[in-house]
Amino acid sequence: MTRSTLDNDRRQEMARTIIAAAIACMLAGPATAQDWPTRPLTMVVPFQAGGPVDLVGRLFAQRLTEILGQQVIIENIGGAGGATGALRVAKATPDGYTFLLGNSGTHTYSQLLTKRPLYSAVTDFAPVAVVVENSKLLITRKDFPADTLPAFIAYAKANQSKLQYGSAGTGSATHMTCVLLNSAIGVDITHIPYRGTGPAMQDIIAGRIDYICDVIRTGLPLIQSQSVKAIAMLSPYRARVLPEVKTAHEQGLKDFDADAWNAFFLPKGTPAPIVQRLAKATSDILDAPAMRERLEGLGLNVPVPERRNPDYLGKLLLSELEKWAAPVKASGASTD
Repeated sequence: MTRSTLDNDRRQEMARTIIAAAIACMLAGPATAQDWPTRPLTMVVPFQAGGPVDLVGRLFAQRLTEILGQQVIIENIGGAGGATGALRVAKATPDGYTFLLGNSGTHTYSQLLTKRPLYSAVTDFAPVAVVVENSKLLITRKDFPADTLPAFIAYAKANQSKLQYGSAGTGSATHMTCVLLNSAIGVDITHIPYRGTGPAMQDIIAGRIDYICDVIRTGLPLIQSQSVKAIAMLSPYRARVLPEVKTAHEQGLKDFDADAWNAFFLPKGTPAPIVQRLAKATSDILDAPAMRERLEGLGLNVPVPERRNPDYLGKLLLSELEKWAAPVKASGASTD
């Protein structure tokens, strides 16, 4: 037998081995997905423990543990506006055992505020389902000379060189929401970034800055104590916990929507049956009256069933990137 014949035989044997392995993987994939999960799962929360995203994550981790029959462990990985934790999931093995509780920051702002994002929000993840929708409020110092959105807009336009708005930091949700609002009403106001919402709110209370675009959960106690003023809901809907506060749309800023959201993401390449099962478990949790009551009590909105699936979330990512791109660019905001 010649060397050429031996080499040819070896190549054929290797080809047969590769084909057999590929077939085995294809056959094993559905079975593995069907059996999932067989061990504990890790939910990466890309922000510090004790914050609003962490609270939502822990509420869901408890219920997912019960539904899936395996413990869901929270891993808090903060940094870079959530991008550090999101990158951990983007690089994880796509076997369904590591998933992300992402948000507008990890999957929209992170893509627009730097020329070199750490990952692609669209192509590096398998979208699962929207978990909650997070409404924002326009909040001013209590002695701000406006009580309605039209009055706020008129005053801001006449005094924009004197006004300042605060945020939890450059690129934060509080910053980006005000960027969108300022763009919509046609003003250029000085931005004062803080290390978190708490210090910014303290300066609102003290009258050192003029306004902030914050989540309901943080602003509600201060509104109720009349330490600050709520001017408008920056959402298509009024909040159950603040029913008297009209939306921006109701006050003349037509179709304005700065709603943020939280959603589950798996790494790209995760088997579709696993993605679908996690989406269904998420939807089942949101259907429970007790969970709905808990979330709405925190000022959060429960997404309708049509938004709790991979297809909707994938389309949402694209529409959000389009909606925020121009205002972010016009503002000059950057984390580079």
